Amino acid sequence: MKEALAQLVERVRAAAADRTALRIRGGGSKDFYGQQLQGELLETAGLSGVLSYEPSELVVTVGAGTPLADLEALLAEKGQCLPFEPPHFAWSGARAATVGGMVASGLAGPARASVGGVRDYVLGVQMINGQGEHLTFGGQVMKNVAGYDVSRLMVGSMGTLGLLTEISLKVLPVAPAEATLCFELPQAQALEQLHTWGGQPLPLNASCWVRDDTPVGGARDLLFVRLRGAVAAVQAACKKMLADQNGYCMDNAQAQPDWALCRNQQLPFFLQTPTDEHVLWRLSVAQTAPVLDLPWAQMVEWHGGLRWLWAPRSAAQQFQSLAREHGGHATLFVAGHACSAGAEGAFASKNAAELAIEARLKTSFDPHGIFNPGRLSAAY
Repeated sequence: MKEALAQLVERVRAAAADRTALRIRGGGSKDFYGQQLQGELLETAGLSGVLSYEPSELVVTVGAGTPLADLEALLAEKGQCLPFEPPHFAWSGARAATVGGMVASGLAGPARASVGGVRDYVLGVQMINGQGEHLTFGGQVMKNVAGYDVSRLMVGSMGTLGLLTEISLKVLPVAPAEATLCFELPQAQALEQLHTWGGQPLPLNASCWVRDDTPVGGARDLLFVRLRGAVAAVQAACKKMLADQNGYCMDNAQAQPDWALCRNQQLPFFLQTPTDEHVLWRLSVAQTAPVLDLPWAQMVEWHGGLRWLWAPRSAAQQFQSLAREHGGHATLFVAGHACSAGAEGAFASKNAAELAIEARLKTSFDPHGIFNPGRLSAAY
């Protein structure tokens, strides 16, 4: 890794001197996400490997180019995991997702609303800034409060602030027990029931509401709720929730692969062909937001906090206004085709104050604007 790191530092310094744009890439599994892909390719594959792992301390440090699947396999051997379930997006046709890409995108899976997101588990990073300086922020302990929390600032920055080289993460033990309950409920009733259960001491971990349309059974509105925690807590929750609503407990051998499909957007709802007039939108809203009165089919995750739908690009302003009304934002998630090279206007527009802060941060970390230009914002 030392040799690969030295080469990357020199490459960045040369690019800064020549004002050459660089496109940072791990495995490329998220090339579809964001706006534009511009610049000479700068790959992190050489920064792969586990640098330190202390299972008893629940901390692991890896190179940014480490395949996410390799890290998860290592953690599984010790009965530990990344509880926020970062997606792999194998359908994108690229190489394996990397840990650096996981942090840069900031995307999390079904358990996000209950356990927190990527940002909550990043303890420290090393990165190369736009001047070719290799910097260290944070550390390998949870109570590291020295200076600004730059490590978490990197989460979701889409590689526009710097090239991540090393990442330290907090991990957690795998829950002793897991159960998935299924209920046949319309969306409004499902959301109301989730809010009720959310106010009770129940080990809710993930939820998914979807209209299941099969040739045999016809259309059914289904709510799936996953419980994780101590054995006694999960058993008691199953008994109580099934008493509250008529439903059943799924076999884990069936439920666990289904949650993996949900995590990686391979459920039937996602398996559609994007076109210019048929793109995948992601609306992040308050969990208490009501059913969104829209003419397009929806899928709901995060106990009501995440709404997916296929709709035209032209609905952008409508979705952004609706999402803001309910305390969130709208993102054009997949556009054109599964491996699209970005979509102009993918992210919700920001106000002048937010744009000014982002611009100053960009100038501080990448004064020559060489990293991933146009990926996060058309302004830089």
